[in-house]
Amino acid sequence: MTAASACILPFSHVPSGSGGNSETLKFQGGSESSLALDLHEKQDDRRMRPTDLVSPDSVCASLKATTKKQLLQELSDRASKICGLPAREIFDALLHRERLGSTGIGDGIAIPHGKLSKLKGICGVFGRLDRPVDFGSLDGAPVDLVFTILTPESSGADHLKALACAARMLRDPGLVATIRATRDDDALYSLIAQRSKPFAA
Repeated sequence: MTAASACILPFSHVPSGSGGNSETLKFQGGSESSLALDLHEKQDDRRMRPTDLVSPDSVCASLKATTKKQLLQELSDRASKICGLPAREIFDALLHRERLGSTGIGDGIAIPHGKLSKLKGICGVFGRLDRPVDFGSLDGAPVDLVFTILTPESSGADHLKALACAARMLRDPGLVATIRATRDDDALYSLIAQRSKPFAA
């Protein structure tokens, strides 16, 4: 797996099966509208980790956007500086996905994502907004945490693995509360890095 330095958070989930070991993440529209997550499996080297998606440069604790469109533009600008693609191409990919249905997954979290043919590796951007914005989420709650995921057109299963990685990180209410209280970029990345350690819950 090739992971570029990157910058796209709690989520509502639906139990899947009776064993309690998997849950289903619901997006509105898109080919990944129902994403089964094995949330409790033991972490190993095959599982994607948050630090495979983001670097210190791709984390922002104080995004300034006040509308969904502005937020996607701000995320696109940040991702452009990391992956080298034009911000407009990134914005168009994210907006195309949003037109299929909001990637706001509830509890103030969104995971905007898209695929780009010229992208060489996975690119992620994680951000906390100073003020929540309406994102058309499933539960109607405004969004203040975003984990943007960009993958190559040819990424195949890695696209879904990246979405699952972001969702697993943000299923922890304690971690999410700490992230929301964090105002410093370095401190925010440290939280993500801590989550990335082997065998983190």
